[in-house]
Amino acid sequence: MSKQISSILIANRGEIALRIIRACKELEIKSVSVYSDEDKTSIHVKRADEAYHIGPAAPAQSYLNMSRIMEVATKAGVDAIHPGYGFLSENETFAELCEKNNIIFIGPKSLAMELTGDKMKCKRIMKQAEVPTVPGSEGVIDDVDKAVEIANEAGYPVLLKSAYGGGGRGIRLAKDEKELRQEFEMASAESKAAFGKAALFVEKFLEKIRHIEFQLVRDSHGNTRHLFERECSIQRRHQKLIEMSPSPIMTAEKRNEIGEIAKRAADAVDYLNAGTAEFLCDPQGNYYFIEINSRLQVEHPVTELVTGLDLVKLQISIANGEPIPFKQQDLTFNGAAMECRINAEDPFYDFAPSVGKVPYCNLPYGPGIRVDTYLYPGCTVSGFYDSLTAKLISWGSSFDESRRRMRNALDEFIIEGINTTIPLYKTIMNDEHFIKGDLSTDYLDRYSIIEKMRKELKTRNSDRQKRLLPAVASAIIQTENVKRHSKRDHSVQNNWKFGGVA
Repeated sequence: MSKQISSILIANRGEIALRIIRACKELEIKSVSVYSDEDKTSIHVKRADEAYHIGPAAPAQSYLNMSRIMEVATKAGVDAIHPGYGFLSENETFAELCEKNNIIFIGPKSLAMELTGDKMKCKRIMKQAEVPTVPGSEGVIDDVDKAVEIANEAGYPVLLKSAYGGGGRGIRLAKDEKELRQEFEMASAESKAAFGKAALFVEKFLEKIRHIEFQLVRDSHGNTRHLFERECSIQRRHQKLIEMSPSPIMTAEKRNEIGEIAKRAADAVDYLNAGTAEFLCDPQGNYYFIEINSRLQVEHPVTELVTGLDLVKLQISIANGEPIPFKQQDLTFNGAAMECRINAEDPFYDFAPSVGKVPYCNLPYGPGIRVDTYLYPGCTVSGFYDSLTAKLISWGSSFDESRRRMRNALDEFIIEGINTTIPLYKTIMNDEHFIKGDLSTDYLDRYSIIEKMRKELKTRNSDRQKRLLPAVASAIIQTENVKRHSKRDHSVQNNWKFGGVA
């Protein structure tokens, strides 16, 4: 039985730090924030019960500085640390450091995190647990000739992946042997630069696939539950953009089947707390396990809206040693939800980063609308951290109601001073393929969504000009009339002045 948590240090920033602070306030748990030089005026600093400075803006010297964060945790006397997502959330060394300092890490144990973080180890364990995996290498490949041999067996195209990758990083596509040999060296260097280890594996590239994940929770008593699926197929360069639940292709029978497989995956690595089992689904309806994300997901609000559960409070409860308070059969699906990640990027210019001061912002409201964000008028979007500025989530009794609410909320969402991905989502919400649920991880390219977005902007600007032309013409005429009348009045005044007759 764990000690009861009465204070939590949040080793993160932005909207996820605020999300955790709100859960702490509901549970009457003291919240402790940390902040870098760049975040001195951020909301998460003001909303927490206590806040401590941890270093310069660069993440390596602040939010990734394990020793400094642990020093603050000890000084503040906290019982637990919540890592949020990103930064140290999937770092087994940090989880182990918490364990050694008798501080509860709100997440899996370091050993389970090590297993889920090493894709090759995880894949071997999943095969033993009869969890279906993507065809490819059984272990890490450090020789390009061996990679070619495996690729020939699996069949091209193939993906080169870092065994320690995540968030879409460390992935290269090879359509033939020539490309594989070219990409192998680059992928090795990329893996070493991003993760410190040049460990690659080869995996069959499945075309026109959907990305579907199952939210999991598991307690220290061995109880495992899945909280249904989220479809995350709309992506750019392996980065998720839109997530939704339920998936348009999911049936109740298939949900139960894949959900049980996801639970088996969590049991196989003795997982603890909240996590996500990620699957790829091919056009034939086959599901392949790819990984377990050992943290709270960015898109967790989608699951919260369709289940009525508070995942952060559930995480804290599990970390307290309490059993999950519901059985699998107790869970029911309620309506449909989706999330758009509002990133500080310009979709019209190859998603170039956009940073700086936000002089004004207007957040959307209304039935079924939720906004998780750190934005406020006068805040600054920093170039030091992730581009995610807000998460716009909509709920409706059906997919279409959720979509319409999202579309309207996007129209109301105003962020001045920076460019964001809002225009892209406006296009997607009205796209016939999205409405029909015809999704895949290459959706943006397959249906030329970016080009469609540009055309829509051009049409809107053209229509605006047409609407303005009559008004402009009227204004010119009125100006000329005023000038003529003014000239005539001036002439009359002069005539009277000199005694003339008008």
